[in-house]
Amino acid sequence: MKKIFFITLTLLGFTSCLRLDDNLFNPAGVKITEYKLDNYTGDLDFRLDVSYQIPDSLIHIFPLSSQAADESNATKIYAIYIGNIDSISRDTVMMYCHGNRDHMDFYWERAKLLANTKTKNRFGIMMIDYRGYGLSEGKPTESGLYADVDAALKWLKIKGLTNDRLIMYGFSLGSAPATKLCAGNYSLNPSKLLLEAPFASAEVMVQDASGLAMPGTFFTDLEINNAEEIKKVQQPFFWIHGEVDDFINIDTHGAIVYSHYNGVYKEAHRIPNAGHGTIPETLGFGNYLDAVADFITLH
Repeated sequence: MKKIFFITLTLLGFTSCLRLDDNLFNPAGVKITEYKLDNYTGDLDFRLDVSYQIPDSLIHIFPLSSQAADESNATKIYAIYIGNIDSISRDTVMMYCHGNRDHMDFYWERAKLLANTKTKNRFGIMMIDYRGYGLSEGKPTESGLYADVDAALKWLKIKGLTNDRLIMYGFSLGSAPATKLCAGNYSLNPSKLLLEAPFASAEVMVQDASGLAMPGTFFTDLEINNAEEIKKVQQPFFWIHGEVDDFINIDTHGAIVYSHYNGVYKEAHRIPNAGHGTIPETLGFGNYLDAVADFITLH
């Protein structure tokens, strides 16, 4: 009994140092000096063929100023817009909130894929690197995460985008700001919400990772709770999750988020044999884009 108690104390002391904040926010270890996009040679979940290529004239990389309500100074973050900036006031735009690893080079293939929804460049695509990611300055925080995405919405609003033409898409970690900004009062109120592999809450992430029945606050100060925030969302909701996701479990995370939604319309896509980052490829790029397009255009 004493041996078990000692092992437990040792485990608790070790895991308390490995805070979920550091695991949930996981920018690349080496800072980059530029975005390489199609020339990126790092690991990717998948790579598209040349038919998905975006003309250079429609790729725009630029800084934004982000400031959370609890901050006295702004932070410079970086954004990519795929599309014609001059026509944002007439276009429909998808705000893509990426996952927890690396930076926008890693997610470029995903953004490029979404830019081919329905027909090439029918929808504008907005993507940012959260603070601490890629070229974005600062350190990742929960309040900063929401402020960074809202900074992109402010920019889109200045360019003439209206609520009815904004679509929010969140992947993995990005499900937190995507859900929060659909549920709350921010610069724009998205018309639709799409979540890919969303996590239920920081608390459940802790329980899944540790295997210990302990409060999540022991490991993290994060209060992210998509399973509760989704209850406030009224916009049509599209949920897609891989059935063999070994990072964010479909049953303890994604299915819970889906079941807690009580808005006007929802649809679920459980993808057999798909892992955390492989849904588009496993489903087939064409089938994936068809599902996204059908939701956006019909609901």
